[in-house]
Amino acid sequence: MQKSTWTFLVGALVIFVVTQALISVGILNDFWYTIIRIGAVMGIVSLGLNLIYGFNGQFSLGQWGFYAIGAYSAADVTYRWTNLHSANGMTVLLVVILFGGAVIIGTGKILSHTPNMDALSQFAIYLVAIIAAVFAGVYVGQAIANPVTGALSALPADVSLQIVFFISVLLAGCLAAEISFIFGLPVLTLGSDYFGIATLGFTVIVKVLLDNSDTMFGFAEMKGARGMIGIPHVTTWAWVFVFLMLVIVITRNLLQSSYGRAIVSVREDEIAAKAMGIDIAFYKTLTFVIGSLYAGLAGGLYAHINGFLHPSTFDFIASFNPLIVVVFGGLGSVTGTVFAAFTWALFLEGVLRLFLPQGFENWRFVVYPFLLLLIMLLRPKGLLGDFEIPYLREVAPALRPKKIEAKEENAPVGNTPPPSPEITVGSEEPKATSEG
Repeated sequence: MQKSTWTFLVGALVIFVVTQALISVGILNDFWYTIIRIGAVMGIVSLGLNLIYGFNGQFSLGQWGFYAIGAYSAADVTYRWTNLHSANGMTVLLVVILFGGAVIIGTGKILSHTPNMDALSQFAIYLVAIIAAVFAGVYVGQAIANPVTGALSALPADVSLQIVFFISVLLAGCLAAEISFIFGLPVLTLGSDYFGIATLGFTVIVKVLLDNSDTMFGFAEMKGARGMIGIPHVTTWAWVFVFLMLVIVITRNLLQSSYGRAIVSVREDEIAAKAMGIDIAFYKTLTFVIGSLYAGLAGGLYAHINGFLHPSTFDFIASFNPLIVVVFGGLGSVTGTVFAAFTWALFLEGVLRLFLPQGFENWRFVVYPFLLLLIMLLRPKGLLGDFEIPYLREVAPALRPKKIEAKEENAPVGNTPPPSPEITVGSEEPKATSEG
């Protein structure tokens, strides 16, 4: 294991232990404890957007919509478990995601035989197949809910809740990833600016659907525009730290692989990348899906911090928060994104809220943009620019030693030149002298 890897792991462990100790002894009260967890969650969301925008060059404003999908889907699973004592939400969501993934893979293999089909036609075929998979998944998920509920109920209450919570967060990320794949089929063909407008429209649509989730979709527990309550407070510092480290490591390994180099090449020059044989559509879709997966995971964690969700939290104004974090930290910088996410949470929701005079708390939305404007003028590349810690910095592989070619059997030894042919006078062709 390399020295940079050991340094990263030891540093991460020290940060976790010190922070947990400050929380345990009460130095960090509930207010700052919440701010730190929100900062870690924002880091996960912003890393997904940085992957889409900073490394792949796709200007997206839909990250907040997938964040909302992850939050509400994970909250519904744990709500049903804690309040209704049923694993129905988990089993249905699990089977729907499995069926949906199988349909996406199968449909993709079928459509690969028709490469000239336009994106809208592919989208229509995928959509019909996904709708059928959802209905089948709901039926099968409800059928297996009772056995799963009985198995989880046999465990201690705290253990079963942690298991349900962990599965719900993973399912939230997978659901956001599958929805992003379907949504990305038609919109990823658009240019960067038009793609940004389309993703912003997606965020608005998600918010409107959440406002009417109790009447349109029958999720009475979500309560629509009134807000969802009764969500268990399960997200701890340990959970958000583990997921943040997992996302950082996955992002680092992805970017340092051949896939990562192809993703960055699309950002630099699509025409040149296509000329080199890189599948532009594939890598755009891959990046968009992974970034949305991160947003879904973050949403699942966020839902269990305060135990309350409201659609206004996910409106289009708030959708600019991860974009601000990414630009503030530095486009294409993993270190800068994580640092800016915690700075954003500590400064906006912590320092300004506490130290502004009473009644002027909302003025933090004036002070905060003003400071951002100054930073962008003084540091156009972001707070950390292109800086990365050694573990995240891509290192060129060592050069392979040159192989020494084997000498031919008849090659002359040492520096002795080969005998030159002796030319006989009166002969048309040179003849080599024969020995003996």
